[in-house]
Amino acid sequence: MARTFRRQRSAHPIAELNVTNLIDVAFTLLIIFMIATPLIQQEQTIPVNLPVESVSPQTKIDPRDRFETLVVQANGMVQLGNRTLTLATLSPELARFAAEPRPPVIRLRIDAKATAQQWVSVMEEVKRSNLSRIFIDTQTVQ
Repeated sequence: MARTFRRQRSAHPIAELNVTNLIDVAFTLLIIFMIATPLIQQEQTIPVNLPVESVSPQTKIDPRDRFETLVVQANGMVQLGNRTLTLATLSPELARFAAEPRPPVIRLRIDAKATAQQWVSVMEEVKRSNLSRIFIDTQTVQ
């Protein structure tokens, strides 16, 4: 009883695609973008120790809105954007914003060690200028 252990030869081509190399490239690009994206999107802000609040649902931000950052530091200094101002020089700047057809949203960043009087003084200036759209930046506790 003789047996043949040879395979039958097929004349058709193998139609399989080796995607291992493509997957390696895709994962490499994914890792590069995961590392690079936070560095690109990091906001250039003045370091401030923000007050803490609990997590709550937030309203959606209109992408057409323009934001102006107003920082109240613990030493009493007020910064609008990257300019350091006093309360007396803050009023004309806020009045200029209020005179625009679409006033910006005031993004208020207050140092956790700033006094309540400093916060009230800045809010009083914002109120005098009739700027009613205000975001107060805080840290969230998980």
